[in-house]
Amino acid sequence: QVQLVESGGGLVQAGGSLRLSCAAPGRTFRNYAMGWFRQAPGKEREFVAVISRSGGSTYYADSVKGRFTIARDNAKNTVYLQMNSLNPDDTAVYYCAAAYRYIALSTLSTVGKYDYWGQGTQVTVSS
Repeated sequence: QVQLVESGGGLVQAGGSLRLSCAAPGRTFRNYAMGWFRQAPGKEREFVAVISRSGGSTYYADSVKGRFTIARDNAKNTVYLQMNSLNPDDTAVYYCAAAYRYIALSTLSTVGKYDYWGQGTQVTVSS
């Protein structure tokens, strides 16, 4: 069992930045690829970014490419999502998730590929 706890959400003006964190206590963190998803009211949960077990590879949704950066620190059992140039369309609840088995990072853009999920953290971007 992997527990995931997100933090760092909040209210920010358009053009601003936020950094989300997802902590996963335990020694198994490094065995999982870690992803970020988001869900806006009335919409399906959508993929944002994913990072490989080692942190050496990343994959992003086109909508955030160039603005968001995913990173991980396996010594701290934490994955981060640095979000820059935020706009109101980025408003959503952001979730981190852990995937144990995968062939390529690009296959981890769907919800069903993940084994564990956090509770989410709200990000609101005002115009």
